[in-house]
Amino acid sequence: MLLSPVLLFLPFFCPSAVLAAKQCRLKPRSNGLAQQIPIAAPTSPANHSTSATTVQHGTATRTSTSSAQSSATPTLAPFAYGTDKVIGVNLGGWFVLEPWITPSIFEGTNNSAIVDEYTFGQFQDPNVALNTLKNHWATWITESKHVLIPFGYWSIPTGEPVSPFIPGAWPYLMQALQWARNHGIHVIVDLHGAPGSQNGYDNSGQRTGDPVWALNPDNITRTINDLVFLANATQGMIDILELLNEPIAFQSDAWASAVRGFWQNAYTAVRNAVGGGLTMMIGDGFLGVDSWQNFLTYPSAEGVLMDVHQYQIFSDLELNRTQDEHIQFACSLIPQWANFSSANLWTIMGEWSAASTDCALWLNGRGVGSRWDGTLQGDPTTQVHGLCDGLTGSSATFSSDYKTFLRKYWEVQSVIGDSVQGNIWWTWKAENADEWDYSKGLQGGWIPQDPTERLYPNICN
Repeated sequence: MLLSPVLLFLPFFCPSAVLAAKQCRLKPRSNGLAQQIPIAAPTSPANHSTSATTVQHGTATRTSTSSAQSSATPTLAPFAYGTDKVIGVNLGGWFVLEPWITPSIFEGTNNSAIVDEYTFGQFQDPNVALNTLKNHWATWITESKHVLIPFGYWSIPTGEPVSPFIPGAWPYLMQALQWARNHGIHVIVDLHGAPGSQNGYDNSGQRTGDPVWALNPDNITRTINDLVFLANATQGMIDILELLNEPIAFQSDAWASAVRGFWQNAYTAVRNAVGGGLTMMIGDGFLGVDSWQNFLTYPSAEGVLMDVHQYQIFSDLELNRTQDEHIQFACSLIPQWANFSSANLWTIMGEWSAASTDCALWLNGRGVGSRWDGTLQGDPTTQVHGLCDGLTGSSATFSSDYKTFLRKYWEVQSVIGDSVQGNIWWTWKAENADEWDYSKGLQGGWIPQDPTERLYPNICN
């Protein structure tokens, strides 16, 4: 999810031209609130066996062909990547637990040693863990809401051992994909957790100071096999497969080399398995997009997107910025990202939020404090930037000035997405962090019902 997403995750997209012309959202049935998440307009059922669209990126021309679908199931028109903007929302915390998104699940264990999904299965009775997870999988997102799904390797039913992880989420993923098809939603699935942990963050399923995914060739091979299984099992149901979330390529030269080789080999394996109809997405590994010049570009590869994440909260340097400086820094990213997306790979800002602090409870890990108020454990050099009161938790405590900033920060980062091929907000729902919660942003007004609406259209000028 963050330097911290999917996962498997399913984003929702709405072409900007469609948004301008008609309502392109669904409303939850559960209440009268106009909580709306951008999705693609449904298409009519089709009887044809294939559909194709040709898109160009520089000299590259790629035709995307969907697999045959029954006329009883709505068939999505192919999304015009590179022409229409991706406007989406991540649905984090569903199939890969993160303590800051669902603190109640972790508090309910009465065991402070349970800090991620790995220890969730390791330090309690497996049947208790499974029952808790089944209830969460069945209730966290329902069809009256709209999903974007993170997923872990342990939930892919390949028959390989996954202990102490608790498997069982696969049927819920398939149900979510069917919901997406029923409602005409374009979908990305993103592998959020890999064996050995690709980053050591709890969003990979295992919080550890010694991630070993890149250092063991068997982990990488297994990840590629999982992706091939996933791609085969979801053919015709997803638009994009993100090969892995946030591998820490910056960790060492060995990690950087392993990540680069993994992107290449995973792309080849999946392309050989399912053909040219599936778009794939890689990430920058926190190295910056310029580290990926001329990588997996046409004609050596086709149908590849770049995912970059935008947070300004995980260092004192970033937290020292004023609200205006956060906005200015966001604007400064536009030339580099736009140039990369026009000359190399189409680019999506795959995670971002309105948070300007790391105050959200357990954002840095269960039992770990925040840099902002100086409570971060294990870092004696952390400075105190201020109090967290009124900056996280319930938006009922947010001042009008803070809500104005949240709206400006939402808009400026939307401008970044407009400058490339789109953006996907993290996350749709969080129990106790409204500055991260898309649904609460809609209620509070700092996220507009129409995601193309601008109160500050010249914010980067």
